[in-house]
Amino acid sequence: MNCPVIQSNYRSQVKKKHWLAPLSPNLAFYLPMMKTVFLSSRAAKRGHYGDAEWAESSYEIFHHLERAGVQFNVENIDVVDRLNSPCVFIGNHMSTLETFVLPFMLQPHLPIVFVVKKELTEYPVFRYVMNSRNPIIVGRTNPKEDLQNMMQGAEARLKKNISILIFPQTTRTHKFDPSQFNTIGVKIAKRNNVPVIPLALKTNAWGNGRLIKDFGKINPKTTVHFAFGEPMMVEGNGKETHEQIIQFIQEKLQKWETA
Repeated sequence: MNCPVIQSNYRSQVKKKHWLAPLSPNLAFYLPMMKTVFLSSRAAKRGHYGDAEWAESSYEIFHHLERAGVQFNVENIDVVDRLNSPCVFIGNHMSTLETFVLPFMLQPHLPIVFVVKKELTEYPVFRYVMNSRNPIIVGRTNPKEDLQNMMQGAEARLKKNISILIFPQTTRTHKFDPSQFNTIGVKIAKRNNVPVIPLALKTNAWGNGRLIKDFGKINPKTTVHFAFGEPMMVEGNGKETHEQIIQFIQEKLQKWETA
């Protein structure tokens, strides 16, 4: 399956759905999704999983979601093509969906790594994929050590012209809480003199599971939204930039809720 490139905006069109979609969107998605994850993991374990393979398998997940009936709306992704340096993407974190589909959206435009929790690098099968991507890993047990690892890891990657994507929340949630949205992304950008790009997303079409949080109910009635803001250089102590990012996310979420 060839990975297309979203040039600016994207809105899902009516496509041929998986035959199981009307009966069970969960089965229509998770059955082919697990095959993609398994094959990607096997390739990564063998050392045959690079940037192109990452983007392609991410697109397969995106495609499986659309075939299960999930609709996508992506706004303003072409801002990344106007950059003349790496950047730090800073977004809210709502579900597992963004972790799976953002590589397809971003990797064809620019090299990128994610800041991820340690558990993602230890999952059975999936850990081979995640570890092959050279992520910045946080353990969330020692904040001081996590901060040091993030700063050092981000600096090393940005110097190699690799952009960073971070979800600076204590935990992912369907309700955005600015008080739980920390400033680490802004600090990384300021220290390395690179722009930040706000990222607002609404991905609760992929719910949180009861037994396994990452594998919840698929709800095709809920449209998935991604919106990329304009690049901003961090001025002063970064407080104003941080507030602008929060405002961007809140305004987009409010718009999508009332649409």
